[in-house]
Amino acid sequence: MKRLFLAAGLSAWLSGCISVAETTAPAAAPSQSAPSTAAEAGVPGGMQYLYGSAEAAVVTRQNWDALVDHVGAKVRQRPADSVILADGATLQAPRYVPCGGKPFAAVFDVDETVLLNYGFESWQAAGGAYSPERWSEWERTGAADVAPTPGAKAALDALRGMGVTVIFNTNRHAGNAAATAQAIEGAGLGPAEHGTTLFLQGDDDTGGHKDARRARIASRYCVLALGGDQLGDISDLFNAIDDVRDRRAAIGSPAIVGNWGEGWFLFPNPVYGPSIKGGMDDVFPADKRWAPGGATAEAANG
Repeated sequence: MKRLFLAAGLSAWLSGCISVAETTAPAAAPSQSAPSTAAEAGVPGGMQYLYGSAEAAVVTRQNWDALVDHVGAKVRQRPADSVILADGATLQAPRYVPCGGKPFAAVFDVDETVLLNYGFESWQAAGGAYSPERWSEWERTGAADVAPTPGAKAALDALRGMGVTVIFNTNRHAGNAAATAQAIEGAGLGPAEHGTTLFLQGDDDTGGHKDARRARIASRYCVLALGGDQLGDISDLFNAIDDVRDRRAAIGSPAIVGNWGEGWFLFPNPVYGPSIKGGMDDVFPADKRWAPGGATAEAANG
């Protein structure tokens, strides 16, 4: 739907087709396969794409432009409901938190949504091994080694100019709140105030799940847009689906498919997270395989 599917589709394609070195997000991510043979000087293909390519910058800018256009239209004509799913909703029978007269907001993940973690990912590309302790150290000390995702600063400035409050909902840890706020504000994307415009893992007892934080935000605001690089940045309901093919099918559920690009926005991230998984049978339909000379795919690959 609209320009978002360029981003969502390309991210999904990369997730299936590019093998990357093991890396992880603030929340635990699955183990990855061997480094891509296309990697140069030890940089995995997914990192080359996200952190280095003009193509990723274009996709991200298009996404931000589409999001700003969407929010502008909703500011001009107030919607009845927020884009946040209400308690008890399902992907097949969605319900949304009513807006009433609440002020407008837009809610975003941080890592690889509004910030690119150049420092941490370059350390991993050079051979650094992820651990929760290393990630926490990065949160505390890496504020100078991030940059806004392409188009993020202009988009967030535009939203605030419309009177829309920008809120960050991230799985960075609450114990490092001051350092995370410093990273966001140092990149020109603030303000970010813990408990007001910045929500973090540890703010409640649900761990890396974000729905409770989203519900808290929606109780105060009419949320016009959600943005992130993982489906869990939209709803925890997606995180309950583990099978690769089932996850892909779930985003096309007729009841919610119209939300993509119309309140729900995903940004490309072929580097880490729950999208980076799947074997041959998960990724490539059995009836859509090819081999040179008319041989079966199994024979050609064997």
